[in-house]
Amino acid sequence: MGVCGKNPQVAALQDLLVYKLRELCQLALQTHKIGLKDEKLDLFISEALFATLTNVNFNPDAIVTYIKKTNEYQTQLCKQLNIQTTYPSLELSIDNLVMEGKKVGINASPVTEADLHSLKWLLTYGLKGVAAYAYHAYLLGKKDEAVFSFICQGLAAPLNPSLSVNDFIGLVFKCGEINIRAMELLDAGNTETYGHPTPTTVPLGVRQGKAILVSGHDLADLEEILKQSQDKGIYVYTHGEMLPTHAYPKLKAYSHFYGHYGTAWFNQQKEFAHFPGAIVMTTNCIQRPTDIYTNNLFTTGPVGYPGVTHLKNKDFSLVIKKALELPGFLADKEDKTVLVGFGRNAVLNVADKVIQNVKDGHIKHFILVGGCDGTKNSRSYYSDLVEKAPKNTVILTLACGKFRFFDKNLGTINGIPRLLDIGQCNDAYSAVKIAQALANAFNVDINDLPLSMVLSWYEQKAVAILLSLLSLGIKNIRIGPSLPAFITPNILNILVDKFNIMPIKTAEQDLNDIIK
Repeated sequence: MGVCGKNPQVAALQDLLVYKLRELCQLALQTHKIGLKDEKLDLFISEALFATLTNVNFNPDAIVTYIKKTNEYQTQLCKQLNIQTTYPSLELSIDNLVMEGKKVGINASPVTEADLHSLKWLLTYGLKGVAAYAYHAYLLGKKDEAVFSFICQGLAAPLNPSLSVNDFIGLVFKCGEINIRAMELLDAGNTETYGHPTPTTVPLGVRQGKAILVSGHDLADLEEILKQSQDKGIYVYTHGEMLPTHAYPKLKAYSHFYGHYGTAWFNQQKEFAHFPGAIVMTTNCIQRPTDIYTNNLFTTGPVGYPGVTHLKNKDFSLVIKKALELPGFLADKEDKTVLVGFGRNAVLNVADKVIQNVKDGHIKHFILVGGCDGTKNSRSYYSDLVEKAPKNTVILTLACGKFRFFDKNLGTINGIPRLLDIGQCNDAYSAVKIAQALANAFNVDINDLPLSMVLSWYEQKAVAILLSLLSLGIKNIRIGPSLPAFITPNILNILVDKFNIMPIKTAEQDLNDIIK
């Protein structure tokens, strides 16, 4: 069983899907050369690759469906190119596909060139993050042919034996650059559709009444749930990385969109078991559900789990029916509140005030603490860092790593909250724009700002974001709780020499180094 909970069967099927997508991308690149483009194919490749990302799809039948569709596209493209397929046909039984998948995974064969192998998979993991953001952006009407083309180029690259270590280093940094564009598209889709986030107080308590809980990352799904559940006596709550959605003006206009329930993804088995309503998982991160709530759980899009009802065409009538059948919350319960909505627009609207506080010495340093959280005890480092940071520091945070400290009251500096929640993991784009604006205001390079980045990594979107930061030349990033195992010492040395990437130490040691 893998760290994310996938069993060997699903892991092998996903490995095969990735390999078949590589073959499909080889063909797609040939069609591009003769002027043939297929937007539906672009979206399929992104969705199928997204389905292999950590904690997205655990359903073997769903992965087999993606593999079959990939085969169909291969046949279609071969006809368009007027060539005979050179790819072996597959016996499409699950057992046979699992056997084929075991031949093409990361550890499928002896590694003769470790650095090359490491770069191929670093690129692949980064592409999974790009695909996730491109897929979400497309559903909101935002797309860029350059993003889809690079996903194909990057996926096909490991099948080209002529490419060297230097070639893959170039592709890895290009992946970071393309991911910035993918995040920019998603940011535009979110803000143009729902408005720019504004600072918003979100209750962590509950209201008496029927309830729906929405987890994942998909704002379009959330909007449809809000529309379809309106005037039905149901309150809608967020979970996990849906917390920042409370700050979008169009979404928070719904009077039954109430508050936030629970914390990070890895606590869902405990938290979902106590939620007395229907639960919708819109994207990653899903865990193996327990019998207590499996019948109350629904998935959408590329998300799937055996035994869990999967919804299509944004029809949430089954969710609403289930919510009305379940007891809901029997009484109001007051709790803490948290403040969200500090995307680039909100922060830059008060940039003059922030800059003046820096110049006057009231704000000594900014620390970005973000990324994907996990269960290791060593991840308590991040809450320790935030709680022990001097009172003249401002903490910027994004993604699910925030749930180690999101409800802490860190106070303010002359009216500026010391804890600024920028948003979801893709809102790293906002963080970059904020940093660039501050650098311009102070007329310095980003690396010369009083800004330190401390990241936690767990899955592939975090890899894509790291590559994006490196593609911008950002240095001195701290990563933890451990460095990715798929990066070889030689590749790590390149990153250290060029960017001074470093592993986290203790909160006290790192704060001493950061605040000099």
